[in-house]
Amino acid sequence: MDDSIYISLRFALYIDLMLLFGLALFGLYSLKGKERTGGTVLNFGSLLVGTAVIGILLSMAAMLHMAKTMSGMSSVMELHHHILQMMLMDTDVGLTWMVRIASLTVAVIAATLNQRAPALSLRLVTVCGAIALATLAWTGHGAMDEGSRRYLHFTSDIVHLLAAGSWLGALAAFALLLRSNNLTGDLQIRLLARMLTGFESAGALMVATLAITGVVNYLLVVGPVLETLTTSTYGALLSLKVFLFAGMLVFAAVNRFHLSPLLERSIQTGTPNVAINALRRSMILELSVAVIIMGLVAWLGTLSPEMEMSAE
Repeated sequence: MDDSIYISLRFALYIDLMLLFGLALFGLYSLKGKERTGGTVLNFGSLLVGTAVIGILLSMAAMLHMAKTMSGMSSVMELHHHILQMMLMDTDVGLTWMVRIASLTVAVIAATLNQRAPALSLRLVTVCGAIALATLAWTGHGAMDEGSRRYLHFTSDIVHLLAAGSWLGALAAFALLLRSNNLTGDLQIRLLARMLTGFESAGALMVATLAITGVVNYLLVVGPVLETLTTSTYGALLSLKVFLFAGMLVFAAVNRFHLSPLLERSIQTGTPNVAINALRRSMILELSVAVIIMGLVAWLGTLSPEMEMSAE
């Protein structure tokens, strides 16, 4: 039961912090000028404030659960003492937790400035979201390493998290943009086409980064062996994750080479509805697969391939 609660909290934190970072970053590289103001294209103010506040609440719940699991205590006063005296002050996890809470608090304040200073607001939220997302690396396998290997693992984990957050945020943004009530005029449809075209280079960089850091992380966690993929729960979940990631690449390729050009052609002929509906289905499917992958990542972070191998 405790494991399922911990995995669920990790999953929710991954999704929430990736959306906070990814949506703000999307607003910076895909939109221009007044387009970045909340409500013009996306409701950045409410979206970013909401995700940052939820991130704070989830972080508090995760810390309480971790303290309860480690101490065996159940009363609020005992947990409060344990968290303050031991978890926050004496552990790396506690330090990174405080950094996350501080970053998310600043993100809430920055997001409320979106109407008055949209570019500054999105930049601040992007930086704070990146910091908050990076702290999740300290709850993964990298925390078990020592010396230079530890720093290499953390670096790879953080870059992997940021690339994944960039991709998830972009998918969520496109899914919101493709809602039928958003595309009510020619200008909105042309803006969507422009953003899809502009995302091509950024998307390719995200995919390359995810692939490279994914291989590095596997080598750091398991080593240059493939036996684990077929002999352990960790390997089975990782294989499923890789399979789903490959499926996302197929969706991305279809969007890039078929649906985006189809939308461009249909705009010229004045019949964009077929392309928009196809893009909507594709984005929803790709986003659904991404959410499943995040669930697998949350589960994988609680498993130790070395312990599974030694137990056999």
